[in-house]
This record gives sequence, C-alpha cells and structure tokens, in this order.
Amino acid sequence: MFDFGSQEIEYLKGVGPAKAQVLKAEAGIRTYWDLLNYFPFRYVEKGNFIKIGQIRDDRNPVAIRGRITGIAEKGFGKSKRFTARLTDETGSIELVWFSGIKWISQKVKTNAFISAFGKPVIFNHQLSLNHPEIETIDPDKPAEGEGLGIQPLYPSTENMKNRGLSAKVMAGITQNLCLQAYKSIPEILPPHIVGRYRLLSREDAYRQIHHPDSLAFAEAARQRLKFEELLFLQLKILKQKLRASKVRGLVFDKVGDNFLYFFNNNLAFELTGAQKRVVKEIRGDTRTGYQMNRLLQGDVGSGKTIVALMCMLLAVDNGFQACLMAPTEILAKQHFASLSKMLAKMNVRIGLLTGSTTKKDRDILLNLLADGQMHLLVGTHAVLEEDVVFRNLGLAVIDEQHRFGVAQRARLWAKSKVPPHVLVMTATPIPRTLGMTLYGDLEVSVIDELPPNRKPVKTLHLTDRDRLKLFAFMRQEIAKGRQVYIVYPLIQESENSDLKDLMDGYESISRAFPIPDYQLSIVHGKMKAEAKEFEMQRFKKGETQIMVATTVIEVGVDVPNASVMVIENSERFGLAQLHQLRGRVGRGAEQSFCILMSSDKLSQDAQERIQTMVATNDGFKIAEADLKLRGPGDLQGTRQSGLLALKLADIVQDENIVRAARYSATEILQEDPDLVKPEHQGLAKEMQKEGKENFWAKIS
Repeated sequence: MFDFGSQEIEYLKGVGPAKAQVLKAEAGIRTYWDLLNYFPFRYVEKGNFIKIGQIRDDRNPVAIRGRITGIAEKGFGKSKRFTARLTDETGSIELVWFSGIKWISQKVKTNAFISAFGKPVIFNHQLSLNHPEIETIDPDKPAEGEGLGIQPLYPSTENMKNRGLSAKVMAGITQNLCLQAYKSIPEILPPHIVGRYRLLSREDAYRQIHHPDSLAFAEAARQRLKFEELLFLQLKILKQKLRASKVRGLVFDKVGDNFLYFFNNNLAFELTGAQKRVVKEIRGDTRTGYQMNRLLQGDVGSGKTIVALMCMLLAVDNGFQACLMAPTEILAKQHFASLSKMLAKMNVRIGLLTGSTTKKDRDILLNLLADGQMHLLVGTHAVLEEDVVFRNLGLAVIDEQHRFGVAQRARLWAKSKVPPHVLVMTATPIPRTLGMTLYGDLEVSVIDELPPNRKPVKTLHLTDRDRLKLFAFMRQEIAKGRQVYIVYPLIQESENSDLKDLMDGYESISRAFPIPDYQLSIVHGKMKAEAKEFEMQRFKKGETQIMVATTVIEVGVDVPNASVMVIENSERFGLAQLHQLRGRVGRGAEQSFCILMSSDKLSQDAQERIQTMVATNDGFKIAEADLKLRGPGDLQGTRQSGLLALKLADIVQDENIVRAARYSATEILQEDPDLVKPEHQGLAKEMQKEGKENFWAKIS
C-alpha cells in the first residue's frame, strides 16, 4: 500500500473535519485508501455543447448552456419538485429536480449562467432534463471545447449532497487524491498473471477507473480491479481450505456391525450410484486423521438423509456419537421419525431434542448423552445450548445449513475437544460461481440421481380464471386415492393479511369440497405445535385428503401418497422456495403434479420465475436462474457470511473472471502456500491488510 494510504480523509484538500464525518457515516470512507477504492458507478461522455433548439427526444445525453430565466417549487409532499427554466437564443427547456431540492435551490438562481448535462425526457408533455448535472459558467467564455471528455459519476446519498458532497464534488476530491496517489501505487500481482490475462498495471487501473482516457480504458480498469478483488477472495478461501485440511481429526478406521447390518438388512431400496459414491467420499475423509468439512448437495428427494445416517453409523461403529441439526421443529421431528424407522431392530439409541421437549425428558436425554449411552441426537437450535454435552461427538450433520447463523454453527463445531467431522447438507443446489466463492473451502459431494421408480413432477401454470378447472382436476386425483397440498404464501408469521388469505382460501375450498365427501386439514404458523402436529398426522395417515397450509410445510412433511401441490399466489414466492415446495410431491411411484396459481397480471420477474419452474425440474438450472434474478446477496445466507461484499465484481456476470481468479489462486498457493516468494510479497501484504480470516468457512 502506498505511504499515505492510511491517512485520515479529513486532511485531503477539499474535505476537512465536517465533510470527513459525512463521508465516514454515509460511505464508510475514513482514509485516503478508502476514497481511492470508492469507484464511479458509471461515466458520462460529453460532446460539444448544442443549442436548446437542437434538442430532440432521442434519449441521448446533451450538453447545453444558457441563462436561468425562472425558478419555482411545485407540488407537495412526495410530489414536490424544483424547476428552473434554462434559455438560450434558440429556445428554452425546463430543468427538474425531484430530490435534493434544498441544495439545488441554493445553487440555481434567476439570471445565473449555467451549463447543464443530462438526458432529455418528456415531462408534462414537453421536453425537460431531470436531475441534470449543472455548473455555473462565464457567459463571455467561448463554448468551444467545453463539455468534452468523460466524466466519472460517483455514488452520493441525499445527506452527502445536502452537506456539499455531490457527485461532482466527489469527483473533485478524488482527483485531488489521485494526483498524489498514482505514482505510489505498487504492483502486487505476479508479472506472469498480469501478462497471461493482459491486465492493466495496478497504477494504470486506478488512473483509468477514476479518469479514463476512453470508455474502453475504463472497462479495462474495471476488469483488472475485479480480477484483483476476486483473487484476494479466492486466496482467502483456499488458504482456509489448506489450513482446514491440516486440522487433526478423529479417525473412523473401521466399517463395523451397525453399518453393515443397516446396509444388508434395512435399506428399502438399493442405493443409487450417486449415493454410493458420496458414502465412499465421506468414508475416505473420515479415515485420514484430518477433520472432514464436506458439503453434500442433493435435490429434494434424492436420498441425502440415508447417506447421512450411514455416515452417523460409521461414527457409532468407531466409538463416537453423532448429531443431526435441523432448522425447524417440524423437520427435526420428521428426521427423527424416519431415522427411528430405518434403525428398527438395531441396537442404536436415538434421541430428539427440540424447544418443546419436556424438562423431564430433556434431563433424561442429557444424562444419556453425557455418559455416551445416547448414540445419535436429532434436534433443532436446542442442541446448541450450553448444558447439551456430548461424551465424544464425532460427526455433526447440519441440514439446510444456510438457515443457521455463523455463531450458531460455531457452537456446534466447538462441542468436542477434537473437532468433529462436519457434513453440511442442502437441498437447494448451489450454482457453480457461488460454490466457488461461498463454499470454495469445502469439499463438495453431489447426489445427482433420484431413487428408481420416481417420475418427474409435471408443473403447470394456471390463473384465477382457471379455478373451476383446478377443482375438477383435484377431484379426479382424490378419486384415485391421492392427496393434495394447497399452500398459501406467508412472508411473516405476524402478517394478518397472509393469515386472512389462508382462511379465506380454506373457506372457499371447504365449499368446493364439502364434508362428508372430503376431509380437510389446515396448518399455519400461529397454531400451537400440538395442533399442527395433529393435523399433519391426520394428513399423513390419509384421514384427510387436502391439506391447506402456509409454507410451514416447505420442508419436513413426507407423504408419498400426496400427488398434487397447488401453490396459491405463486408470484409471491422465490424460485428456491417454489422448488422446495414442489419437492413435497413426487415421492411415490405415481405421477405427481405441481400447479402454480397466479393472477393474470405478473411482473417480468414473476413471469420468468414461473416459466423456469414449468420448463425444468433440474435444481441446478433453477438455482442458476435464481442467482441471475436475485443476485448473490440474497441467496444461501451470503449476507451473513461477509464473503460477497464485493465492490466491483459480480459473481453472476463475471463468471469467467471468477474462474480465472480461482485458477490463479490455486496455482499461487500450490507453488507458494505461505506467500513468501518475492513476487508474492505484494499479495501477502494485501492479505494482511484484509484483517483476520472470516470464521464462517471453518464451520459452514
């Protein structure tokens, strides 16, 4: 880092203490280095000034100049706006501002000569410039040559503008810094990497991103700095992976009686090739003497739970305990029930610990855990509490892991003096680019086959006007002995409007499917746990044909006889949630259906989500589409990881750069894992500047 990079920003010309406080509060800019890394969000390419009479509604930005012949504040409240009439010898045009009115009203005065730059728009049936960039000018100075060049536009909040830090001012103070900084910016990438990818030098990249000679140079600068940003991310992830691979772990050196008995006698179906491959991979990890950190991806219904159970039996056979933690009580109870059934006639003791476990049962269970008599524990967040003590925890399995926070996973990871092996599972397939970043430190296993005799679920899109057609289809399926889910959206448990939608829907369905011909269950988040469990069991036993529910049944309800999933207001769901809900059906041998109900009017994003669901059952394709629609920040708990707080790079749009950075980071660390070679000293210093490694990777 150049010498003055750590200097406080208030000492930069044009800033001072007052503006420094605003920069710190609004943009996180504390030092010269922070400002140098406060990048323009776009550029405007200005040509020669034109006359106002030459402006056309062609949506291209224009540069004009003239005299302010009138100003006014119009409208009230949110519709309030400030207008100024700019006039030259060929005509006049209205300049309009909808925000920053206090600041702009002090800057724009009648009879002032100004230049303005912006896009012409139609406002109130006439041409105007909305929020143009303006500058007071000398009317006697020739216009020739003014307005030429490329101007960077920097992010600026309302508070920054009101305190004198407009985009133009930000450009000015950044220029003051850059004039001092450029010659002090060292190259930190090895020469062969700069040459391989034809990258700008680091100095040129900072120069061209802040003051580009052309838009092509600005883009080249962004590519260089994106690569650098992603390279540091990959180095951090891969160094953590390297460290984790050296952590001493428990040794599962034998395949014992429990594993063999289960494999030979208790499997309802033969394992798929993918399941066998994953068990081998985990078996290989747990016998090395190093701690396992493995991610298991598998679509809904692919058989992850059986794989997890077989790995837990490996732990038991080697004298260790195992636990499986699930995000909800419903899912924990589902796992406990299915694992207990699969362990029938085996001498393996399994317990369930949730928030609703009685004190008496909890005390008994904790004693059994502490003295090692309880082999397997299934639970929710209750497993993390301090008084839950294992005698010798050897394997921790975390299901739907993105629903747990970092600190929660850390507490589970620390429940053994020697770190237990960790297997994290997700039914939401992770796109490749996200996997190379968020989960780049983990070994990855994928179950990419469904069990035999499973038919792909057929997905249909219907609108409200098709309601009678839907009811007729439901009656046909019920007549065949099948069952139906009808799911309503629930954004928050406390939202009364969502509960009202569910209750209105329940009443409507009750009229269409009356007692005694049909029996209905209803489940929602405001019901007591016992009531929810009672209704779910009725449905599971076939005592009711239709379950009307909110998304509490997204995970954890396994009813092979249910062949129809109706999702009401499907436009309100994300792709991942729609895919999870669809996975509730298609668990038997019969053809199953997912019907997406929506209104006739849909946003473009909603149309894309629904079309994606209709077009494919492939979880990876759905995950890729979801990533493109929503961005990485909203997926898989990435906000809490801190890993994807990227300034320039976008892991969706910049997949090729992600791959190049991954390849280069791998190459560097294979050759020089401690970054001690002279050509890697710049990288090592930059890594140190990044601070301590994020603990996320160790326990996710």
